[in-house]
Amino acid sequence: MTFTEAKTLLDANGQSHVLRFWDTLDATAQAALLAQIATLDFAAIGRMQAMLAQAGQAATQAAPFEPAPVEAPEGDALAGYTALGEDLLRQGKVAALLVAGGQGSRLGYDGPKGAYPIGPVSGRPLFWFHARKLLGLKNTYGAPVPFYVMTSETNDAATRALFEANGYFGLDRDDVFFFTQGMWPALDPQGKIILDKPGHIFMSPDGHGGVLAALDRSGALADMAKRGIEHVFFFQVDNPMVNIADPLFVGLHAHKHADMTVKVCKKRDAHEGMGVVVIRNGGYAMVEYSELSDEQMERTNPDGSLWLAYGSPAIHMFSRDFLQAEAERHMPLHLAHKKIAMVDDNGQTIKPTAPNGYKFEKFIFDVIPNAKTLLTLAFDRTQEFSPVKNAEGNDSPATTKRDLQAKWRGWLAQAGVSLPENTPVEIDPAYALNAEQLKAKGLKIG
Repeated sequence: MTFTEAKTLLDANGQSHVLRFWDTLDATAQAALLAQIATLDFAAIGRMQAMLAQAGQAATQAAPFEPAPVEAPEGDALAGYTALGEDLLRQGKVAALLVAGGQGSRLGYDGPKGAYPIGPVSGRPLFWFHARKLLGLKNTYGAPVPFYVMTSETNDAATRALFEANGYFGLDRDDVFFFTQGMWPALDPQGKIILDKPGHIFMSPDGHGGVLAALDRSGALADMAKRGIEHVFFFQVDNPMVNIADPLFVGLHAHKHADMTVKVCKKRDAHEGMGVVVIRNGGYAMVEYSELSDEQMERTNPDGSLWLAYGSPAIHMFSRDFLQAEAERHMPLHLAHKKIAMVDDNGQTIKPTAPNGYKFEKFIFDVIPNAKTLLTLAFDRTQEFSPVKNAEGNDSPATTKRDLQAKWRGWLAQAGVSLPENTPVEIDPAYALNAEQLKAKGLKIG
C-alpha cells in the first residue's frame, strides 16, 4: 500500500487523523504504519461505530429463559455413541482446534500461555499435554487427528519455535496447522481509530469468536475439507485435563447430526464464572455469567439443586460444514470500555487513569442460535476440567497440578497400583489416554 492509497482510504472512512504524524516518521515507521492500515477492515469498523452510537441507549430487557436440557447417555446409548466416535476417529474424520492466542502474564510467566510449565513432575508445558493426547489418539485409532492451533501476533513466533524445538512433541509436523487470530483497532468515543504511538495503531485480538474468520482466511477450513474432516473438537489452551476428541462426545455429536455440541459440567458454586446454555425465544443461546443476576445464579430447584447447575468451559464439537457457513457470516460484536494508551496532539503517548476507548471482540458462543441442532453433554469435571487461569487460589497452577495427580492416582488404583499418598505422579497421555489403557499395560510397582 502506498501513502496515496492509504490517505484515500482513510479520508473516505473519516479516519484521516491516522496519518497526522506521517512527516515525523522515518522510512521504517512509515512502512510499518502502511502495513497496519492495509489490514484494517473498514466494514467491521463501520459496524463498531454503529454499535458505539447505540451504546448510550437504554438496554432492552433480556427475554426470559430456561436452562437447556443436558444429555447424559448411559448403557446401550453410551456404548453406541462411543463406538461411532471410535469409528470416525479410525476413519480420520476428526480434527482438533485449539485457541491459544494468550500470554501467561496473569501467571507471572513471560511467554505464550501454552508454554507455561504445568507438569507436576516434569514441568512440561500445556502444549505438551495437548499434543501428546493427539499422539495417543493416533496410536489408539491408527489415524492422525490434525491439530489446528490459533495463535496471536504476540505469541505466534514463540509458539512455532516451541513446537519446533520439541520435535512437535511427537506429532507429524504436517498434521499441525498454525494460524493467527485477527486483530482489531480500538476506537475513541467519537469512533476514531486510536493511535498509541505517532506511527502505530493500537490493536487488540478480535476475541475467540475470531477463530471462524481466521480459519477461513488462513486456509485451515480448506485444509480440513481436503483431508476429509467432518467433525472438529474445539478447546482452550489453559485446561491440561481436557479429554480431546473423546469418542463419546464425537459419536453423540455425529449420531444426532448436530451443528454444535457443548460440553457442560456441574458448577463449583452458584457464582462460578461460567456461561450457561439456555433456551430463550424458542432457541438455544449462551448467557454469560456477567449477565446473570444474583437471584438467577442462586435460584434453586425444589430438591435444593441449582436452577443453573451446569456451566460451559468452552469445550465444543462442531461440524465442519457449520464452521464454514458461520465463517461467512458477520458475528455480533461485544464492546468493552477500557483504559488505552493514546497519543496527544503533540505525539506524546498518554496512559489514561480512566477508561477512554473501546475494544471490540467476537465470542464463539454467538454461533449457538444459528445451529439447527445443538446438544449439551454433561461431563465429570474431576476428570476433564481444571484450568490454569490465576496465579493463586482456584484455577491456579497449584489446583491444576493437584487435580491432575488425583486423576492419575485414580487410574493407577483402577490398574491395581497403590502408591504412598505424597508420591508425585505424572502419566504421558501418549502412553495412556485413560484408566482402561493404563490397566492394559499390566503395570507392576515394587
